[in-house]
Amino acid sequence: MRVFAIRLKELRKEKNLSQQKMAEMLNIKQQSYIRYEQDTSEPSYDMLVIIAKFFNVSTDYLLGLED
Repeated sequence: MRVFAIRLKELRKEKNLSQQKMAEMLNIKQQSYIRYEQDTSEPSYDMLVIIAKFFNVSTDYLLGLED
């Protein structure tokens, strides 16, 4: 899942968003979002889809299954 954490952080930074702002936009606690980027927690399937839609990328891209 390490690829997910890296890509999530890169996508967030491309949009110039803070971790706090991302958490707010995803309607989750900031600590939960931070855990995704630190690769200490994985999002649920539903959250993965929400994140993919937010960044307009596929879930396969987020998971490192495609470039």
